[in-house]
Amino acid sequence: MGIRTDLAVERLELAGESLPKGAKREEENLKGVTLVTVHVTDEETARKLGKPEGRYLTVECAPFRKAPADFEAEVLAVAEAVSRLLPEGPVLVTGLGNASITPDALGPEVVNLMLATRHIGPEFAASLGLGSLRPVSVIAPGVLGQTGMETCEILTALVKETSPAAVVVVDALAAGDPSRLGATVQVCDTGISPGSGVANRRKELSRQTLGVPVVAVGVPTVVDYPLEGRSEPMMVTPREVDTVIENAAKTVAFALNKALQPELALEDILALVQ
Repeated sequence: MGIRTDLAVERLELAGESLPKGAKREEENLKGVTLVTVHVTDEETARKLGKPEGRYLTVECAPFRKAPADFEAEVLAVAEAVSRLLPEGPVLVTGLGNASITPDALGPEVVNLMLATRHIGPEFAASLGLGSLRPVSVIAPGVLGQTGMETCEILTALVKETSPAAVVVVDALAAGDPSRLGATVQVCDTGISPGSGVANRRKELSRQTLGVPVVAVGVPTVVDYPLEGRSEPMMVTPREVDTVIENAAKTVAFALNKALQPELALEDILALVQ
């Protein structure tokens, strides 16, 4: 378990035959896209795997270094994963990370493509032919070095003010296997610690800290690489990380929009956010 990874599926692979009894892995095919669900069901298993109790849904996508051959299928698979974890009611979507550092810019880029609807009344939505819209608030709070505030402090205040039924947080992750860089979307109901992907872990964002369910969505963009002569491993990211972030952000953002507004077709979402 010495390999650093934010992915539950990799934690299970590392456990191998010593897999604890409180972990279960299920795999299904969603119109050609593989969805793997990992259940961590007790404290002992959570401790051994280094992952909190909860559900982890992993969508295995084509590498984001290229435009996906079946964008709609992957979007719908991620949307399905999100929908399984989200409660009904208003949602606050938060894009974590530093927009100025490309491997850490997934959250802010996703937020740029989100459909914010909390300010749209039902009558106005109906007049636009949009039907009923779930109230959605969107924010990219930046990082501690930019704002002087912990993300948890910012979101605690926003949750108190806007009373969402859940918070969705989007962030870049770390992988253990380089083949998973920019090729996996993990969705979980256990929250997240901002900055964990780039070894700068901050106060966690979870139901325990925010008081509402927290669904975390992430894509691995970095992997540790041990280098002879260095006591600490280097963090490595693909050379085409700009394209990875751009394509991953589109997939995640459209999936979130679809999960939050299931009555809208993808074509309608595209027209509304661009």
